[in-house]
Amino acid sequence: MVQEPTGARAYPGGIASRTHPHTVTELPLAPELERRSRMIKYTVAMSIRVVCIALCLVVPGWWALLPAAGAIFLPYFAVVVANNVRTGRGTVQRPGAIVPRREDER
Repeated sequence: MVQEPTGARAYPGGIASRTHPHTVTELPLAPELERRSRMIKYTVAMSIRVVCIALCLVVPGWWALLPAAGAIFLPYFAVVVANNVRTGRGTVQRPGAIVPRREDER
């Protein structure tokens, strides 16, 4: 007697199926694409920081505190956003149920 895998349903003929099949859309991004995406996000954030530093030199009075705050706090948020790695894209809802094959169709 063959033991069925854990979490599987037995079908006639001893064929086992997972309760939740994996789909292609559940796969994570390729490491190169993920790394490139994180580098682009970080580069954009650091470019905004350079603009904030330049604005600190141009903006008069107390208004210079706004770009200064951006230049001070933006690196922290840039690192947090750039290092936010998603492990999957989410689950896909199937449009309807799977119809099992009948015995006479085999």
